Amino acid sequence: MELFRDAKIDWLGKKWYFLGFSLIFSVAGVLSLLFWHGLPQDVDFRGGTVIRVKFDQQPNVDHIRVAADKAGLKDIRIQSITGGQATNNEVIISLAQSANETSLDQGRATILQTLEANYAHTGGGPGRVDLDNVGQASLAEWLAQKDPEHLGASDASQQHYAQQAAAIFNYRNGRGGLVDSIDNLAGVTTPAVLAELKQDAYLSGFTIRNVEIVGPQVGAQLKKQALLATLYSLAGMLVYLWFRFELIYGVAAVVAVFHDTLITVGAFSLTNQEISLTVIAAILTLVGYSMNDTIVVFDRIRENLRLTRREPLADIVNRSINQTLSRTVLTSGLTFLTVLSLYLFGGEVLHGFSFALVVGILIGTYSSIAVAAPMLVAYQEWRQGRGRAAVLPAAKKARV
Repeated sequence: MELFRDAKIDWLGKKWYFLGFSLIFSVAGVLSLLFWHGLPQDVDFRGGTVIRVKFDQQPNVDHIRVAADKAGLKDIRIQSITGGQATNNEVIISLAQSANETSLDQGRATILQTLEANYAHTGGGPGRVDLDNVGQASLAEWLAQKDPEHLGASDASQQHYAQQAAAIFNYRNGRGGLVDSIDNLAGVTTPAVLAELKQDAYLSGFTIRNVEIVGPQVGAQLKKQALLATLYSLAGMLVYLWFRFELIYGVAAVVAVFHDTLITVGAFSLTNQEISLTVIAAILTLVGYSMNDTIVVFDRIRENLRLTRREPLADIVNRSINQTLSRTVLTSGLTFLTVLSLYLFGGEVLHGFSFALVVGILIGTYSSIAVAAPMLVAYQEWRQGRGRAAVLPAAKKARV
């Protein structure tokens, strides 16, 4: 399928417009990185505690943030999770604190106390238990102390209440970690235990599903490995193109990919979105995608050079881009529609990953035409200006 038959677009004639476009977005991203938002980093890189909380109804993120401010929690990040039955009414709360073994329980306790004091439907009190957040062992111990069935302090009594706690705990887990109503426990536990729960238990309306910590050393190591992975991929592609074509091909392609990466990272800084491990994976994917698109254009340039050696290089580059334009639009366009759907409907968890792909595919396709190819012409013109032999990017040298 060919969308553009006999296209005659003068791409090289618009190189100064392309240069201006690239400079505007590159400089804006660099300025944001240096003086505005900086490089927002996910807890994977900066370290801290990540707490996943599920609510019985759609949570108000602003309400949670206000509650955290009242509790004195600084540099807290709250992210809503949408999309899918399993993630309804859930948020991820990140605490940028020094993470160690003790902070795992401290972070959970801090968030639990904050939400109970400022967000819970009903408050707790001395001797009362939160059925939405109490652990199975703690619930069994609480029931044994209350002893609603008057079994006395014995091993049989403790075993009985442990079974009751396990039944309640299983009921809660079967409903996403929340007890919908204490009355609904009538078929789960005994009448005496149910009466005790109605009197001295309450439902907070939220539950802490999971707590994870990332130490600062781990975060620094992940950051270093992510940077090295990007640099190694660029170096490997430079060497590959050096042997496949000429060194100038590799330099032009790597410059174009670096241009794509800079603008993509700058877009995250401008929009104040966090860089996570999944975003790094998306960037590495874009490095390969953009490089592949550039190689297609370069290969066509090399083929045309072998056929028309006397024609000016700028005309050959223009014709090569126009000949691959249909392929570029079809492949990049379909890929873009896919990642755009992922961005719009993939949910908050995939938001950063899909955003990087959306921006990267647009910029990567643009750079293959507007950055990499013009560099070949600029390099030859530079050598001609210095009176040197022009290295035609067709793996051979010729005197001009």
